[in-house]
Parts: sequence; structure tokens; C-alpha cells
Amino acid sequence: MFLRLPCSSILLVPCLLAGSQTPTPKALRRNTHNISTTFKLSSTPSCSLAPAAATTNSPLPLLLFDTPPSNRSVASSDAQAFIGRSGSQIILDVLIRNGVEHAFAYPGAANVHLLDVACSDARIQLLMPRHEQGAGHMAEGYSRAAGKPSVVFVTSGPGATNVITPLQDAMSDGIPLIVIAGQVATKELGTGAFQDADIVSMTQPCTKWATMVGDVEDLPAYIDEAFRVATSGRPGPVLLSVPRDVFASTLRDDGPRMKIISPSLPPQTRPPPAQLPKPAAAKVLENINEAAARINNSKMPLIIAGVGVCSSPDGPRLLRQLALRGNIPVATTLHGLGAFDEDHPLSLHMLGVHGSVYGNYAVQRADTILVLGARLDDHVTANIDDFAAAARSAGSYGHGGVIHFEIDPRNTNRAIPSHIPVIGDVVENLKMLEPLIEPRPRNNWLEHINEWKTRFPFIYVPSSEGQRVKPQEVLEELDRQTTDMKDEVLITTGVGHHQMWAAQFYTWKEPRSLISSGALATMGFGLPAAIGAKVAKPNKIVVDVDGDASFLMSGLELASAVEYNIGVKVLILNNNTQGMVYRWQKLLFEDRFALTRMANPDFVMLAQSMGVHTIECRTAEELPGKMEEFLEYDNNCPIVMVCQVDEEEALYPIVPPGKAIHKLVMHPSLPLNPVYK
Repeated sequence: MFLRLPCSSILLVPCLLAGSQTPTPKALRRNTHNISTTFKLSSTPSCSLAPAAATTNSPLPLLLFDTPPSNRSVASSDAQAFIGRSGSQIILDVLIRNGVEHAFAYPGAANVHLLDVACSDARIQLLMPRHEQGAGHMAEGYSRAAGKPSVVFVTSGPGATNVITPLQDAMSDGIPLIVIAGQVATKELGTGAFQDADIVSMTQPCTKWATMVGDVEDLPAYIDEAFRVATSGRPGPVLLSVPRDVFASTLRDDGPRMKIISPSLPPQTRPPPAQLPKPAAAKVLENINEAAARINNSKMPLIIAGVGVCSSPDGPRLLRQLALRGNIPVATTLHGLGAFDEDHPLSLHMLGVHGSVYGNYAVQRADTILVLGARLDDHVTANIDDFAAAARSAGSYGHGGVIHFEIDPRNTNRAIPSHIPVIGDVVENLKMLEPLIEPRPRNNWLEHINEWKTRFPFIYVPSSEGQRVKPQEVLEELDRQTTDMKDEVLITTGVGHHQMWAAQFYTWKEPRSLISSGALATMGFGLPAAIGAKVAKPNKIVVDVDGDASFLMSGLELASAVEYNIGVKVLILNNNTQGMVYRWQKLLFEDRFALTRMANPDFVMLAQSMGVHTIECRTAEELPGKMEEFLEYDNNCPIVMVCQVDEEEALYPIVPPGKAIHKLVMHPSLPLNPVYK
């Protein structure tokens, strides 16, 4: 039911009780797409509410509607359970029923009531970072390791704005994250009060849903809805902005209340996104059958496996069965590393701008490409127009082509046109495809690939005796000493050359064993993500492979690891430069090094000042012993190993900007101008 009313005056509306027989969590809600009004709530039992401050602006029409925020609502029996509880207590109750055990929290004036209750309650363990951005990245690492949504508590103003980067990072990489941000009191919204910021508007582009929860009655429904939105379809972040008086308000059952709805304040309460329609089952099955026929008829098929394959434990198993039965080589994206055992002969390792030469060559020669749960951004494809040239040509003639299994239909044609899109849960659809794949030898195709593997491996020149260790040597030693315990190790990274060297020189055998910032490429991600991953999986060995510049953006989070006895292992590759940009300047800007040489602190003393045991390694000769000490150190206490690596070591291969994916700049020791055939 819609009721349009003039807004030249304050409207008093009697509200139904939370414990009444209404099936929705509130009797009246506002459609904020069309109005610029908000309502003022009382934090006291009194039903007498003072009107909000008058405005000289001409008020817009007020539109009320009585629908819940989504198809999920709070039943009356459920609401009765919260009668007499404060907003903060309700938040904790609903988080716990959604499976939350930990939250990453930073206190402030607007959320102090929530944290006071949470610390007294003790059912959810709180961990405090040294910066709100660290809290967000900790939550991302936790979510990736635990396979479930994570929670962040921040205050209003700068507390909330500091978490915008993690929100965008989670949005870009599909990580379910729920941020509960304190806000100024409802009567102060939009008045320029201390730490008043419209965080809802700021975070609309970088969340699946951002809204203010303006009444204590709404908290159960909105929090439940936040979990649904964060985990449905392609996962992503949600932000709930909660005014401080709502935290302190008590849900009462003492008769009808009068609510003031004022047109003087900006709208911050927004409905959740509409659920994307499910594709027709018959069409999905038809496309799967067509995909199987094209794969079976293909002479040179290829699989590109993304993180979507790892959304279920069944995914990597089905991928392996499909690849082995059909003799189909498998390349992975950065987030897909570990979905397919890299020790298997069919593995092409990571493809892309810094991917394997043989993987990039194969994707250009393949007549059929099966993409499983990958967005195919430009870091994977390089020049979009030239990517998958043979497959796109074959697809235009009705055979072969690009077959894209993807949960989000918006991704199937965003970068690379799909000849056969298969929309829906990637693993569930893979279950239907896998039995349809027929055995094929494909000897000629595999011989081509093996020749490329022999000619163009990942390669580097080892360090000379007594000289600074090469970063590749460090990663190879980490790989060697963890060979027999890959299932016990999680690796996080910062962003830069070290991230790509980890992808290239560590052998990825286990799904979801890499936690890294992909699409947004957020420097400073590695250490806080490692802390979050370790909280989620305390018995795992969690190693943060970090660069000096990336580590400096979040290095003080070591203090959090010390405070809470979180046994992360931090491996810093220090080359005293912002390596990736430094290399671009060397390659494209004639050695004009603008702002990329670093005046670093003494990382050993820095870590020790926070109470962290620290090891320093300078040469390849001392590397095995130092690495053994690093890995065998108490898994319940943090440790840092600083490797002083060769400052001029370059990252190869690399696809220059604007070039096709097979036109790589290779290591100088490889054949010059190799023939691509």
C-alpha cells in the first residue's frame, strides 16, 4: 500500500508493535528512491518525540510503503525474543545466529555502546587492528580462509571512510563482508555534526548494499538481509550504518508509538538490491549439452579455472576429473591458483600479463576455451581485442568458441564475448557437464604445449655467492620446505612483484591456499589478511609474502598480532623500491625513477620494537637454515623474516601495455624472437 502525503509539515504516524501479528519487521517504511526525507527516532521509552530541525529548502513529496526490505522478514515470534533488549544486544544476537564468532573492531564515539555490550557479552571475540583499513583486510582474509562472511565494526566519519578501500577490494574480488558502521545520532544526521558523514552514499558503488538502519525494530531484519545479500549470487560486501541512539535504544512492547517522519534530513535508508532472476533450467541444460558437444569435438580445448571453481569443495575434484578424462590442459587465474594441482602435466599454471608463456600461447591457439568462474579482466586477457583469437574465430562458425560458466550474468560478456554462457552456480553446473565429457587423446595438442613448456619455463639467473639473494630463490625455498605440507599452509601476499613471484615460483596444489588482492591490487593487503586468515584457521601455517613498500602500508598491524598472540609468519622481500612501478619506469620511461626508490626503516628493529621475533637473510647460502627456523618457529606467535633481495631483479615474463597476450617480453636467457606456432 502506498500513501503519498504533502510534506509541508511534520507527519505523526502511529507504528505497529514489533511483537504484533504483522509479518513485516516494520509497519511503515519509506521509498528513498524518490524522496529526500528521513525520520527521527527516540532513544528513550517516551513516545513523545521532538520534531527535527526545520529546513528552508522546499520539501519533496513523501512516499511511504509497507513492504519489508526484502523477501525476508522477522516473524512475530522472532521479534518477541528481542523485546527488552537494546539495539547493540540485538545486533549481537542476530550476528551469532548467523554463525559469527569473531569481529574486527575499532572503537569510536558512535559505536562505543555496541563495543561495550560486545565486550561484556563475550560471545563474539573482538580483535582490534591499528587502523580501520586493517580491520577490513583482516575480515577479507578471515572470509577467504573460513569460507563464510566476516564482520567489521567501525565508528562514524573517518572510521567508516577508512574502510572504503577494503569494501571496494571485497566487491572486486567477490568476498562476503559485513561492515556495521556507527553513525551520529538520528537528530544530527546531515547537520554537519562531529564525525557526520554520509557513508551510505559514499559506499553505494563499492558494496552490494549500503543502508542506514534507523530504528531498533529494523535491526534483526536488516542484519539477516545483509547476510543474504553478501552471500547470494556473486558474494560481496554490505554496509549497515547504525546511528548511535539506535544502538542504545530498547525494543519495547508497551503499546503503539508515534514516529516523526521529517523531510528535513537526507535519505540514508535504502532497499536491498533486487535478486537477479534465475535462468530457466531448460536453457541452462541446453547450453551445457551444447558446451559438452563442442568440447568433445574440439582438437585443442583449454580450461581457464577461476576462483568460482573453489566455491565448493566439489569444484576442484570435478575440474580434475573433467580435465583428465578429456585430456584438457588447465590454466588458472591468480585467484584460481590451487584449483588444479600444478604438479600435474596438464597444468599450464597461471596465465595473464605475468603468466606462463606456454599458458598464454595455449589460450591463443585453443579452438575451444572453457572458462569456469573467472571474470577475465585485463590482467588475464591483456589486449581484449586479441585475446583467445582462435577460439573466437571458431565460435563465429558455430564450433568451438568461448564457453563461460559464471554465477553473475553480467560477467559473461563484459570483457570477452561468450558463445555459450552457462549462468548459475559454477560447481553445480560443472556437475552436469563433467559426465558428458568423452575421453580424447589429443596427442598433437599436448605435444605442442609440452614443447612450449620445455622452451619457455619460468626462469631466472641464480645469485652469485655472497651476493644478495634473488627473490625467486626465496620463494623456491619456501616451496621446497613446504612440499609435504601444502594442505597445512595458507599464503597471503601484498601487491607488487613479490605477489607475481609467489604465483610463479611457489607450487600451488591446494584450492583456496592463496589469499591475495586481485582486481583492485591493494598494497598493504598481505599482513592484515594473514592475521584474519590465522584467526579463522589457527592451526594452519599462515605466511604473508610481502614486499617492503606494501608492508609499510600496514606494518603496524604486527602490534595487533602480538597483542592477540596471532602466529602469522611475515616474509618481507626488501629491494628498497616500489618494484613493479620501478620496473615500468625502467621499461617505458627511460630510467626516470619518480618516487619509486624507498628510504626504508630497519625492518628488523621495527618488528623487534613491537615484540616480534625477527630473522634476517642476505644470501642464498644462509637461506635454507633461515627458512627452516622461520617455518618451525612457534605457530602461536608472530615472526618476521626480512630477506634483503637483489634490488635490480626484474619480473619476467611481462605483456607490455596494449599488446596481445602472446606477445610477451621474456627473460633475456630465453630464445630471442621465438616463433609462435
